Amino acid sequence: MRKLAGPVAPQEWQGQLSGSPYRLGPGPGLHLGVNNRRASTAISNIFGCIEGRSEPDHYVVIGAQRDAWGPGAARSAVGTAILLELVRTFASMVSNGFQPRRSLLFISWDGGDFGSVGSTEWLEGYLSLLHLKAVVYVSLDNAVLGDDKFHGKTSPLLISLIENILKQVESPNHSGQTLYEQVAFSNHSWDEVIQPLPMDSSAYSFTAFAGVPAVEFSFVEDGPPYPFLHTKDDTYENLHKVLGGRLPAVAQAVAQFAGLLLIRLSHDHLLPLDFGRYGDVVLRHIGSLNEFSGDLKARGLTLQWLYSARGDYIRAAEKLRKEIYSSDESDERLTRTYNVRIMRVEYYFLSQYVSPADSPFRHIFLGQGDHTLDALLNHVRLLRASSSLGAATSGVAPGLGFQESQFRRQLALLTWTLQGAANALSGDVWSIDNNF
Repeated sequence: MRKLAGPVAPQEWQGQLSGSPYRLGPGPGLHLGVNNRRASTAISNIFGCIEGRSEPDHYVVIGAQRDAWGPGAARSAVGTAILLELVRTFASMVSNGFQPRRSLLFISWDGGDFGSVGSTEWLEGYLSLLHLKAVVYVSLDNAVLGDDKFHGKTSPLLISLIENILKQVESPNHSGQTLYEQVAFSNHSWDEVIQPLPMDSSAYSFTAFAGVPAVEFSFVEDGPPYPFLHTKDDTYENLHKVLGGRLPAVAQAVAQFAGLLLIRLSHDHLLPLDFGRYGDVVLRHIGSLNEFSGDLKARGLTLQWLYSARGDYIRAAEKLRKEIYSSDESDERLTRTYNVRIMRVEYYFLSQYVSPADSPFRHIFLGQGDHTLDALLNHVRLLRASSSLGAATSGVAPGLGFQESQFRRQLALLTWTLQGAANALSGDVWSIDNNF
């Protein structure tokens, strides 16, 4: 790090190494030797399906990684065991007369520890139809890494449903207490419990790449994280020891939670996805952007387009709620129409204005690239850096400051995507009365 020359890196790019100036380069020439052996290897994803009664072409997908670099007790074995138990349970329910409205698709993924290859290849192979048919993806990976705290990583569409199901599952740690009560007691805020899907989640690509709402949940330790993940010591004995012999009880709670989630998603007359929740997500981002409204106004710029698109989305969501509330629940054709509009909400937030080849993760909230709300916020923050440091004397590399043309482009891409989501949620073209 000390051998790097050039301009000083922006503060947010600097790490914690003491005595090492963080510069952007150039630096000394390095030679890197790579000794990987490239080889083609066949992998096998395994599928099982229970066909739905009313909407068989709409799938609720649940999957677990089957492979691991070592024994993989926590990494893959627990998730696979829960998946098999859910298959056995639902098969028994079907033999006793149960038939879900929508199809249930159970998948055991291969190639997970090589970058979620099995699930990613499947997504790429069926990308053009998955947003039309996949309702939700539920991941069982890393479901039990401890027994102290419950964490969920998910799309905002599923948060309300997760809250409701937590109230129905008994805590594995506290007799007579629900998981919801345990979560409320052990966490200061709900944001600690439910978080956005991170990029290293096996469920991330479903939402950020394919536009399918997804959820991954797990029990974790209150102290240091489970230390044996991705090692040869990730054994049943070590996992059992870390959990103090409570592995069966915690795995049972996870299975009950996942089972109730599948029942609601596959069998509710109306899909239990909270499509209005994204209005709150936009509002939180707008709150962060509003801190810089004065800086933007000084340059003759405004975020009004984004405010208007957010307002149209909120109105479209409220209009759809009222339509559903006043509709005839026994009208199967109408119910299916509403469900189609609801299940595609996530897909609406994939930017149609960037190339999937250049920016595969096109989601404006979860994705990566200039088209995202986070990228816009990070760019706007440069207003303060540009104004507090002179361009010639700051040591900041040229081109790293605020760029008005880039800001206008980012704002336009975001506004068009959000406005498009509002228009799509409104229904048929003749039902839309928005100014844009």
